Amino acid sequence: MLTLTRLRKFTHDTYFGWWIVGGSVLMQIVHSALLMQSYGLYVAILQEEFLWSKTILASAFALRQAERGLLAPVVGWSLDKFGSQRVMRFGLIILGFSFLLFSQVNSLLTFFAVTLLMGFGASFGGHLALTTTIVQWFEKRRATALATSQIGMSVGGLLIPLVALSMANYGWRPTAFVSGIIIMLVCLPLTRIMRSRPEDYGLLPDGQKIQANQDLSKDSSNADGLKSQDYSARQALRTQAFWFLSLGHASALLIVSSVTVHLVLHLNEGLGYSLQSAASVFALMTAFMIVGQLLGGYLGDRFSKKGIAAVAMFGHATALLALAYATSSIGVIYFAVAHGLSWGMRGPLMSALRADFFGRKSFGSILGISALVVTVGSVTGPVLAGIMADTFGNYRTGFTILAGLAACGSIFFIMLKKPQK
Repeated sequence: MLTLTRLRKFTHDTYFGWWIVGGSVLMQIVHSALLMQSYGLYVAILQEEFLWSKTILASAFALRQAERGLLAPVVGWSLDKFGSQRVMRFGLIILGFSFLLFSQVNSLLTFFAVTLLMGFGASFGGHLALTTTIVQWFEKRRATALATSQIGMSVGGLLIPLVALSMANYGWRPTAFVSGIIIMLVCLPLTRIMRSRPEDYGLLPDGQKIQANQDLSKDSSNADGLKSQDYSARQALRTQAFWFLSLGHASALLIVSSVTVHLVLHLNEGLGYSLQSAASVFALMTAFMIVGQLLGGYLGDRFSKKGIAAVAMFGHATALLALAYATSSIGVIYFAVAHGLSWGMRGPLMSALRADFFGRKSFGSILGISALVVTVGSVTGPVLAGIMADTFGNYRTGFTILAGLAACGSIFFIMLKKPQK
């Protein structure tokens, strides 16, 4: 077991929570580049090779997201019960193995089966587990820590042109097979530094020193003027804040998930971009996502998180409208900048707000249950866009509807208030 003395020797007196954030960055780079952000590349190639419709390919993504939503409460409970390290190792082994199987897909049935297996592995070894771990180690600097962690997601997006180059030179099957090997060789060793609670090692969140006769249950204030309160999952479900925050998050993912699935196809078929050029737009978007994450982390620890999230929702909406009606590179560039900034600023604040409102004790379970609601957005968005594209021959109608729904979703953040226990 990693004792406090050995931990301090390992970290050279640097707060161990930042080592966890660093490990999370590396893991999210791998997840983002090989799984989340690269799905659009696979969609474009699979459609050409197997002649599957946009609706079918979007439905596979939506099914994976639905599975992750349904599993999220189980994952959250497992994290609270067994700790981050065991849960993440279990998920990463399955995720890596599923990529090896994906490289052998030759029918629609096997494609859906492997997609579900990927979703299962990613549920236990991905974003939810990393977020839950970081939340336990930070309070006053929670937004900064979460935003720094999610920079890995953006850096992974910057690597998408390399994934596209690999597919162009070696094929999508070898690329998928090597992706599975990379996940197991890089991410599995990183789970060694994933520790569930600072209190288990005689530490406090943010690296604070334990004072004599200090009450460790004393609440700490944050930039929203809130004080952390530990809610159980049952208590959180009874609050209006839980539902408004979950529905606002779901509204944002209407756009985020649709872009993940359909951006490359829209640029390729609708605007005549090559696969490499479309990947470059994805990279530009994620570059500005890094800027947004740095801003969101800094501002979120100092100003109202819900206000920042509400502004970001309008950024999502205007970006998608610009993409839908783009007739030149100017509209595409505006989309990449506005969507990247909005996603980067809003993303880490979703978990930071949940922790501010409901505390750390049952955070994994609360985040997992909230993911059930959020999944409605991540499932509905890409399927609706795919159906509209197959019906009308382009993405304009579907993207316009989704932009309007996301703009309306900002109301949930505007009305969001601290729950009273």
